Amino acid sequence: MYIPFFPLLSSMMLAFEAQKVIELRLVRLAWGGQDGREEATAMVTEKIGAAIEAAGMLMSGGSAETVVSRYREHVAANTRRLTAA
Repeated sequence: MYIPFFPLLSSMMLAFEAQKVIELRLVRLAWGGQDGREEATAMVTEKIGAAIEAAGMLMSGGSAETVVSRYREHVAANTRRLTAA
């Protein structure tokens, strides 16, 4: 039985990387104020946009690996944005 290794590795990396974004977002939400409200709005908007993008990629013949790769790009951008402030 062939188990593809690289999609699994990429998915595992996405899970680990997403944990950092979750931590950074929770801290920002916990501090509250204007930054917390803006982060909550951005979080929902980004998630909806990413889901629409992923659905479009899959409907146009993209693989699960390309979707995971694109999600990792989103997570990396969020990590950079949240650690810069």
